[in-house]
Amino acid sequence: MAERERDARSLLGRLRDIMAGGGSPQVRLDLVTALIARGLGTDVCSCYVLRAGEVLELFATEGLSQAAVHKTRLRVSEGLIGEVAATGRALTVADAWSHPNFAYRPETGEDLFQSLMGVPMIRGGRVIGVLAVQNRESRDYEEFEQEILETVAMVLAEMLAGADLVGKDELGPVAGNAVLPMRLEGDRLNGGIGLGTAVYHRPEVMVHRLVGDDPETEMERLRTALSEMRQSIDSMLALHRDVPGEYHDVLETFRMFAEDAGWIGRISEHIQTGLSAEGAVRKVDDDMRLRMSQVSDPYIRERLHDLEDLANRLLRHLTGDGSTAALSDLPEHVVLICRSLGPAELLDYDPSRLRGVIMEEGSSGMHAVIVAKALDIPVIGRVPDVFQRVAPLDQVVVDGDHGHVFVRPGEDVREAFLNGVLARKQRRAFYQSFRDQPAVSRDGYRIKLMINAGLLFDMEGLVESGADGVGLYRTEIPFMARPSLPSVETQTELYDKVLELAGDKPVTFRTLDVGGDKLLPYWNRAPEDNPAMGWRSIRITLDRPAILREQLRALIRASGRRELRVMFPMVANVAEFRAARKVLMAELAREAARGTPPPRRVRIGTMLEVPSLIWQLPALLKDGVDFISVGSNDLMQFTFAADRANSRLAGRYDPLSPAALSILHRVVTLCDAAAVPLSLCGEMASRPLDAMALVALGFRFLSVAAPGVGPVKQMLLSTNIDQVRPYVETLLDLPDASVRENLRSFALDHGISLS
Repeated sequence: MAERERDARSLLGRLRDIMAGGGSPQVRLDLVTALIARGLGTDVCSCYVLRAGEVLELFATEGLSQAAVHKTRLRVSEGLIGEVAATGRALTVADAWSHPNFAYRPETGEDLFQSLMGVPMIRGGRVIGVLAVQNRESRDYEEFEQEILETVAMVLAEMLAGADLVGKDELGPVAGNAVLPMRLEGDRLNGGIGLGTAVYHRPEVMVHRLVGDDPETEMERLRTALSEMRQSIDSMLALHRDVPGEYHDVLETFRMFAEDAGWIGRISEHIQTGLSAEGAVRKVDDDMRLRMSQVSDPYIRERLHDLEDLANRLLRHLTGDGSTAALSDLPEHVVLICRSLGPAELLDYDPSRLRGVIMEEGSSGMHAVIVAKALDIPVIGRVPDVFQRVAPLDQVVVDGDHGHVFVRPGEDVREAFLNGVLARKQRRAFYQSFRDQPAVSRDGYRIKLMINAGLLFDMEGLVESGADGVGLYRTEIPFMARPSLPSVETQTELYDKVLELAGDKPVTFRTLDVGGDKLLPYWNRAPEDNPAMGWRSIRITLDRPAILREQLRALIRASGRRELRVMFPMVANVAEFRAARKVLMAELAREAARGTPPPRRVRIGTMLEVPSLIWQLPALLKDGVDFISVGSNDLMQFTFAADRANSRLAGRYDPLSPAALSILHRVVTLCDAAAVPLSLCGEMASRPLDAMALVALGFRFLSVAAPGVGPVKQMLLSTNIDQVRPYVETLLDLPDASVRENLRSFALDHGISLS
């Protein structure tokens, strides 16, 4: 066994010789497949490459029929090879023929082979092919064999990317005419208007040396590069110290990522397997991109851009290219075109020249967007095929207020947008004029507007928005950003900082809410057919009570002599709430016995996001729950059986439907009768029209994204709730799929602001 593992690991050295040798890419690919088959003791090794149309083509093989090369094709998700490509995960089967996804291709001559192991070839977070081995007999492949095959696949992915085996004309369509004006659409990430010359953000650092000669030498190179990178980040912090706002917290968080022991540890582990330092960085970065791309929660995916920024920054130091953007070569006014962007990458460019940023990816909470807000740079994200549609040196207008990009605009368009700059400045000043004014409707109803948060820099939104507190603090973010479970001490320090930043404003902590699309890197969970309704949230922490006990212990210690507000997620029945509350009470008693200063007051609540709990609300309200918070995102997807992460279902239901509003009305009625405070912390609360319906139903606490406080407060200040309430109640029995337009017309007729 040890000898077989030693021989297999020597593959990397021989692979390096092939990569450095001559011959065409096809010849080298043929040599590599033969080498892998011999090194791993398999009868077959095959390489499939992804081509246009989501088709996997057999490019090279040792052991299958050579006549099948460049002829055998499988669709992504077709067969075992297609499954590896579709999921981006390795697959090992001892009896391939009995697997339900097996697809037989007679021209390959694979009749003789029974077992199979396949791994994805990943580059830039995308699967570009599959590397597979097969054996005649039934075989359980060892963990080290999978690890080696994955490492070889990463090296092959780099070779394939640089070899032009697949023509660039297959990679994406070119839209529009190169000389005519064009309008593109995307997501508005930061408002504002900018006009400048298109500049491509520099591409990823090319890694030419993937296999190392000596692990100790590579480790020393890594340590040196890490030190240089940290020094450059510190210099950047010092250079931009005068920029106001939450921007500094972002860069401090970015600096902490550069110190993350788990990230560095994973790089070090790959160096020990035989990769060069830059090869190990690329491997960890590709693995992270693929794993995070499968997470639909945007709050979690936003952290991916920071790690990509760090990886590219570290690679520049390793390859000797530590320079920042060549500012002398840039136009006077720049519109940056990129796939995604980290916060430090944005600062590599002269902010005085940046007029806008356009991304193929991106989301509103990513750190680069927060830095852009501090620098007042408009940003638009999720613009499809932007590199095919915008050429370098094109003139571009970025309309961040509406999510529009105007490429090669005419003079009339340019003039119109310059006039829009003044209107935007006036609107921002208007929101600031009532920031400190309580949210009170025209007929005297006081509505508490809270913010949702999940990282320390989110707390800056309390001051900037004038919100009344934090209605939802997502505690799972630190769990997901670390290579292992955070200790009680680490959690205590974090929660103490949150409460300190909140001052005298309340903070409601939601206990660990992972599972589903929120993955922890250190938990190997079995795949689930329906993870959104699987083993997640309170179900995990009740089954693993040590995790819940440690988190509650940290919250109690951090809340000494302050109010502690704890909320349990995804509670489906009263028994689950009681079980979770029992754990909290036991930890309160434990900490009191050891002399920990107790919280000034303890409030215990639950999220209402599982429909079954609605029918147990009377029992729950009698059981002593202190408050309830409706999680409208999950409640609506479960009520309508529509996955909110599935873009095909985006228009299948509307939270402003009679069915949804009737459910919420029932919840309000029951909570009011029991005098139990009720809030709503989903996306509904951040939209002025939806919020108008919610306050008409009786909600008096809304927790919104910080940027939504101003528009929602403006709506409330212009609303007579006693006028809206009876109208909304007349809509509850309608058979319509949505009453959104009814409500919009009512708002316009009654002078209610929805901007």
